[in-house]
Amino acid sequence: MMFSLQTFTLFHVVVSVAGIISGLVVAGSLAGGRRLGGWGAVFLVTTLATSVTVLALVKRVGGPWLRVYAAGVVAATYFNTFVLVVQLFRRLPDLTQLAPTQSEPPFAIVQALVLAIFVWLGVAADTGVRSAPARR
Repeated sequence: MMFSLQTFTLFHVVVSVAGIISGLVVAGSLAGGRRLGGWGAVFLVTTLATSVTVLALVKRVGGPWLRVYAAGVVAATYFNTFVLVVQLFRRLPDLTQLAPTQSEPPFAIVQALVLAIFVWLGVAADTGVRSAPARR
């Protein structure tokens, strides 16, 4: 069953709003020192559904939205990589010795290199999207 683009977009917006609202509820409860398991599940499901619907929408939509998609992919991957580096410096003994508080130069240098790589990747992805032939 195929939905119209308008119907699919409306579904995406509703799921996104549910993700935002449930995220605010979960964040608020965490700030108050509580955990709301059911709300956490709603947040995870709706946030995942938002990402999935964005990917589905981008397959159907072109033009400048592809640039937005490319930027989003690069930014999300950068943030995941940033966290990976933090975890590596926390968990691997050799790296922990180099930067025990993660304020030392080795940690800063690695994070600066990661950022530089992702800035380059972001520019390259934007250039590639702009130069790619339009889909019909």
